[in-house]
Amino acid sequence: MSVVSIALIGGTALLGAGAALPIVSRRVSLALALQALGIAAVGAAGIALVVTRKPVGSGFTNALKPALGADALSGFFLATLAIVAVASLVFAIGYLAATPAARAIASLTGWFVLVLVGLVCARDVVSFLACWELMTVLPAATILVGRQSRKARRSVFVYLSVTHIGGVGVWVSLLLLAHIGALTDTHAFAHASTAMQTAIAVGALVGFGTKAGLMPFHSWLPRAHPIAPSHISALMSGVMIKLALYGLIRVEFSWTGARLVWLPYALLALGGLSSVGGVLYALVEHDLKRLLAFHSIENVGIIVLGLGAADLLLKHGLRNLAAIAFAAALFHTLNHAVFKSLLFLGAGAFERQLRSLELDHIGGLLKRMPLTGGAFLVGALAIAGLPPLNGWASEWLTLQSLLQLRAGSAGSAIAGVVAAAALAATAALAAFCFVKVTGLVLLGRPRTEAAAAAREAVRSMTAPALFLAAACFVLGAGAGIIVPALTRLAPMPAAIGAGASLHIAGTGTLPALPLVVVLAGLVLVFALMRRASPAVTAPTWISGQPHDDRLAWSSAGFTKPLRLVLEPLLRPERAVTTVSTGALARSIEYRSVTPHLFDTLIFGPLEQLSLRGAHTARRLQSGSVRAYVAYLLVPVLGLLAAARLGLIG
Repeated sequence: MSVVSIALIGGTALLGAGAALPIVSRRVSLALALQALGIAAVGAAGIALVVTRKPVGSGFTNALKPALGADALSGFFLATLAIVAVASLVFAIGYLAATPAARAIASLTGWFVLVLVGLVCARDVVSFLACWELMTVLPAATILVGRQSRKARRSVFVYLSVTHIGGVGVWVSLLLLAHIGALTDTHAFAHASTAMQTAIAVGALVGFGTKAGLMPFHSWLPRAHPIAPSHISALMSGVMIKLALYGLIRVEFSWTGARLVWLPYALLALGGLSSVGGVLYALVEHDLKRLLAFHSIENVGIIVLGLGAADLLLKHGLRNLAAIAFAAALFHTLNHAVFKSLLFLGAGAFERQLRSLELDHIGGLLKRMPLTGGAFLVGALAIAGLPPLNGWASEWLTLQSLLQLRAGSAGSAIAGVVAAAALAATAALAAFCFVKVTGLVLLGRPRTEAAAAAREAVRSMTAPALFLAAACFVLGAGAGIIVPALTRLAPMPAAIGAGASLHIAGTGTLPALPLVVVLAGLVLVFALMRRASPAVTAPTWISGQPHDDRLAWSSAGFTKPLRLVLEPLLRPERAVTTVSTGALARSIEYRSVTPHLFDTLIFGPLEQLSLRGAHTARRLQSGSVRAYVAYLLVPVLGLLAAARLGLIG
């Protein structure tokens, strides 16, 4: 047995022990520590798999019996999972300290992480689908344990409904692939009928796309993420939705061989819609965790843009460029896992202090929580795509990959230009959105007494945030080394070497490390200048009138110019209430709500239709034995009558 296998088995066993411990013991901190150690060992094995590219365990099988194994691509997702899970589990030690249901949440967290490992290591359809369903159910159970409100139950109902209905596509896709033997034979898909190929591809796109949060299948995501415990939100956004993309990658590139002509265009369309739509709805959100949830939709869209570009470049025989596009998608998967989990953990630390994440009720946290606030600021800069952080590096590579589609046919060139424009607009809007977030959350004066009284979180909560913030710098600086390694995980091997910068033909280089050095020098110079000449505090000038916190910028006020421009698309709903005494207005109340069009136009009507059908079907369950006998008697009599008339033999 190899060292990698021992690390995988030992880490999984330790993770399982940590998940079981809260059931029999009150030592929640020890349980979470064991879970963190276990997943760290699994992550180390994943890194070894990426470096050596030597698979362990079983390969994929079409048989319906359990089989487990891991290859280099599995190792990448295991390493990504470990980075997020270790930080989240350590964070949970302090986060759950004062939670009444800490034991149950800690145990469910451990089982959730264990199931995520099982999904990546599954090598048969039965194991994969079992882990797939558990991956859906366990976060729902954790949310319900932590929150007992009617709103939480309603959100969990929508989450389970949408993901299970969409998940039918995963079952259809994988069972059909196993039926035709495509999990072991790379040529089996090509020999299948057109109807079979279409059913597999559409099933995978809908099934995996729903769990990943791609628009228009995203309705569950902004409901479930905000109400989950923050370390679970980090795992869901950082890892769970990425494992849906892992399944999509397996289907598209491994088992179908990227043979369908229309699939890359569908990926580019869904990726562009999700990236632009996600950031637009994030901009008009007033709750921090819901805002971050919509940014998960945006970044999943960016990853899918990279996968679509890789597929299309491969079809044109541009293997090196296809490998770089594939690596860009994987790199953004890792980067988003890091900075999004950082932001969710930071939001959790803020929530512990404020009991509310309404943007208009925060303010001034960078001064009162400098460690958590500083780490959150790094995550905000990373997700906004600013150099030299990791978000910028992977978005830059994705953009360049989309521009390379001009080397293909006219159709691919047009698709590449449209997708690149969508990505550029997404990057600009994301920067705008996080200017709003950092201004309202970290800067300015406290807007409530709770914000004014906020204090730094405990070390077990600040240390993971600082670790992830440092990872944002390291991944950005090391892009020239990391991306060539990721190209070797692509199904289209390419001759790309490692170096301090990555060259893409016709586009230039990615000088990540030199940028880090230059910016670090500028920061050092600025710090020395500020130390030599300290800033002088002065009152804020507001046209001579007394300061009033109610006149501070609000979330709605910040984005109103954009909402006015996009009013035909977003369709905001406004209400103005004025209280007057004669001709004198005493108070004016302004409310603005931006409805989510996918909910109002698609999911809302479908939900009402399904509830009416359920209500009608419920009447059949009367509890009367006579009625149930009648239900059986009517079809029997109908069959006898049909036989008498010769309608059936």
